Amino acid sequence: MSGELPSVTVGIPVLNEEDHIERVISGFQSTEYPNLIEILVADGGSTDRTQEIVNKMSEGDSRIKLMQNPEKYQSFALNRMIEEAKGDIFVRADGHCLYQEDYLEKNIKVFLTTKSKNVGGSQRYVASNRAQAGTTLAVKSFLGNGGAKYMNENYTGYADTVFLGCFWTKDLRQIGGFSTKNITNQDSELNLRFIEKYGEESIYISPEIKSWYYPRSTYLGLFKQYFRYGRGRLLTKLLHPKSSPIRGLIPFMFICGLMIYGLLDFFLEQDLYFFIFLLFLIVVLLGESMRVVTKHKDNFIEENWTGESPSPGLLSLWLHSMGSILVMQVGHFSGFLYQLIRKFLFRVKGW
Repeated sequence: MSGELPSVTVGIPVLNEEDHIERVISGFQSTEYPNLIEILVADGGSTDRTQEIVNKMSEGDSRIKLMQNPEKYQSFALNRMIEEAKGDIFVRADGHCLYQEDYLEKNIKVFLTTKSKNVGGSQRYVASNRAQAGTTLAVKSFLGNGGAKYMNENYTGYADTVFLGCFWTKDLRQIGGFSTKNITNQDSELNLRFIEKYGEESIYISPEIKSWYYPRSTYLGLFKQYFRYGRGRLLTKLLHPKSSPIRGLIPFMFICGLMIYGLLDFFLEQDLYFFIFLLFLIVVLLGESMRVVTKHKDNFIEENWTGESPSPGLLSLWLHSMGSILVMQVGHFSGFLYQLIRKFLFRVKGW
């Protein structure tokens, strides 16, 4: 049977993943797909036991190979693995995720059935503390996901990007691999190139492909992450001005408009009712957060909560989902603005 199916390389970029990497690799080792020939791990200079664990596992399984990624960032790691990959199909994985047992099999099945250039699942979340719980619920709201199809766990069909991905290795090489100009948002940028070259049916999402991502465990970490997302979104927009989705501009445009509105209300003699509008926005945030928490609380406890202690209560989830939405939006806006200033004021190219 293995001779009838395409050979597969799994590529995992990592940095300091000693708590997760053995579980992730073991999951792929136990796959029922008969033609997995490589599990490549590109390490960006881990200072914990990540490399030691990978090397130890490779002693018992020649398919496991540790590679070095001196540039540290994921785009470079992925491109190194794509260059070295021997499999017909390249499946991108993350060293910090949970994967359903049939994750690899489902990827290959959907990939071969749809004939798209890239297939994947939605970005599902798990949480073990309150900050992560807030993010897990926040992304279920339009205020937290901007309407992105890959954030909808039930969506089936074509989209502009997916979480992780499954590709023909030759396609990745022909299109030039992942961009190293923007250190984040490289997945979206790559998928936009596929769409521009091959059409709207290039990227496909299937709810059969299931994995779960651990969000940042603190609000500071979440802010830094979305700050980088904002920077990456601007660079992607500059590279793909026509095909880049509008949702990447919404946080910047909305917060800029809100700031201008506030300044006009402050300096003009006529009352523009800015504070009334601001109060309205706060009420919308309160209401939307409560709607999301109330709708998803039971499912969150069953599928998303992995903490050792009981799940946070309704009030805690409500407050933390609001906090996550605010941090995500402000972080994205700040990163977008920062990159905009670097690009057009200081004439800095790329990241």
